[in-house]
Amino acid sequence: MPDTIYRNALFFDGTGASPTRTDIAVSAGRISAIGHMLVADSHTTEIACDGMWLMPGLLDIHTHLDLELELDPALPEVVRHGTTTVVIGNCSIGVTYGNQRRAGEDPIVDCFARVENMPKAVLSTVADACDWTDSQSYLDHLSSLNLGPNVVPLIPHSMLRIEVMGLRDSISRRPTRRERARMERLVDAGMAQGYAGFSTDALPFHFLANDPHKKRKIPTQYASFRELRQLTGVVRRYGRVWQATPPKDDIVDAVRSFLLTSGRLFGRPLKTTVLAAIDLQTNRAAVSMCLMLSAMLNSRLLGGMFRFQVLAASFRIWSDGAINPIADEIPQLRALNELELDDRAGRARILNDPEWIAGFREMWLKGKSGWTPDRLRRLLRQEETVLTRSLADMKVAECPLANWQGESLLAPYERLLRWQHTKGRQGAASAAEAAFFATFPDPVRDDATFLLHLLRQWDTDLRWETTFANRDPARLKKLLFNPQTLPGFNDSGAHLANIAFYDGNLRFLKIAQPDGPEKVALAIHRLTGLPADFFNLNAGRLRVGAQADLCVIDPEALRRWNPEETYEFVHRSEFGCRQVINRPTGVVRHVMIAGLHVWTDGRYAPGFGTTRHGRVMRASDHPLEHQQACAMAGRMASDGAAIT
Repeated sequence: MPDTIYRNALFFDGTGASPTRTDIAVSAGRISAIGHMLVADSHTTEIACDGMWLMPGLLDIHTHLDLELELDPALPEVVRHGTTTVVIGNCSIGVTYGNQRRAGEDPIVDCFARVENMPKAVLSTVADACDWTDSQSYLDHLSSLNLGPNVVPLIPHSMLRIEVMGLRDSISRRPTRRERARMERLVDAGMAQGYAGFSTDALPFHFLANDPHKKRKIPTQYASFRELRQLTGVVRRYGRVWQATPPKDDIVDAVRSFLLTSGRLFGRPLKTTVLAAIDLQTNRAAVSMCLMLSAMLNSRLLGGMFRFQVLAASFRIWSDGAINPIADEIPQLRALNELELDDRAGRARILNDPEWIAGFREMWLKGKSGWTPDRLRRLLRQEETVLTRSLADMKVAECPLANWQGESLLAPYERLLRWQHTKGRQGAASAAEAAFFATFPDPVRDDATFLLHLLRQWDTDLRWETTFANRDPARLKKLLFNPQTLPGFNDSGAHLANIAFYDGNLRFLKIAQPDGPEKVALAIHRLTGLPADFFNLNAGRLRVGAQADLCVIDPEALRRWNPEETYEFVHRSEFGCRQVINRPTGVVRHVMIAGLHVWTDGRYAPGFGTTRHGRVMRASDHPLEHQQACAMAGRMASDGAAIT
């Protein structure tokens, strides 16, 4: 008899097919029956799902949960959002080869601290525990953890280069032929062990965090096209996935690199997924160029298998003073970001340096006045940078003046201008604000002077947020359903006090919901069966015999949820710092992983976090995956479950 029966659910199987009202039975960790009026006995747990959606557990294909797995392997924020399978080792960084501490180098701290905005103390603690030295030992280690969701690892290129060359050499010279050959052997070993793919990175604002390397980018960015072709050739041969990010400021280099997906040019298509197609506020043409490039690469002429990843949310970031996840894009802000977060004196020296001030003013005011090509590009939203450089886009989250909180910085700037124009008679909202206005240069001249003064006075005590991409809901919806894209750029586990959209999958379901169940079925397919097929995983579909990874969604709670109003900051003791979260109340009613209950009506199941639920999930063509399927099928048969 079944262990669990979900009764009368609106069932979405993950294929995109129309939903049906039915019961789902689970036995020995697998789906054992799908039908009406399924028979239970006294030992069967029955869950009423009237009015609920039941679907495969959701996949999160772009995470940086590698570090969090070492601190809290249950990944509670992931599971409570209905996600049951996560891909780790993205953007070329991870812990696949252990801590790699040699010759005084500390690669985990160096690579993660700025790229993923994580506290160095947390990273150092994780690195202390990473005592394995190769990719097989890492799989063994992951298998020993009390995992919450299933974990799908990639081989990260930066760590691969460090393993072969050492950190210093990996960013200062080309590899020898022998070193390239060793990298190739290590990638081949990873693919043979079942890794789902290989990750690289080319975003120009990903820098190392420790001296003496703070002005150098992470190792993957120093690889030649020859090296990239050699290593992705191994991935192609195994039919695995290449995860990449584009050199956003060099379209020629981007096209040349991504032509590696072509089956026509290289004999067999290379599955390639790239971060990301987002609708930038500063450059509205960027997303159209992404889709055009993807269509070209997937054309019959080139025969590629190429998908841009899409974030199912407005892209909001928080800045502590001038420090935020994209600050390294701009040299003047990068100089501030190179310092430790608590080095206020160091930032003060920079903020008062005349040469730096001139450079900042030139950057900040570029294209804001006159009739110049830069002005035209700004008006047409064709700028090169991601940063918006507009006070109207900068909403105050925290600062020493309480009345500023919730306002854009444009509002106090305009009050300051009025206060100065009227010689202090009008403009200030309070005596405290008037006293602060008195500290500004008079006249303030422009918004660059205004912002510089705020940074000098408040430094990181000024916390502001901005939405720099995906502001247009209609355009975002088209992106999410575009056949050239894969939803799932959530960055879960990264940027602890910033983005990390654990709720991204649920946002996509909410976007699809108004168009009815057929559209919801397509959205679910794009969050489950489609990415599972792309990454070659035994996941993403619910059929008899499949591993019972599933979630139950309350559509009414989903309809009521406003994602932009449920952000909050919580202190995570595992990290020793606060983390931004977005927890939709009541939306996810039940989550099951491998037949085990992990989340029910707002509570984690007994034993969650102290027992293993998920597993290391290898590519589905790997022998261990086949053995896993056969073993579970055997257990179902011995328990009397009917497999059809």
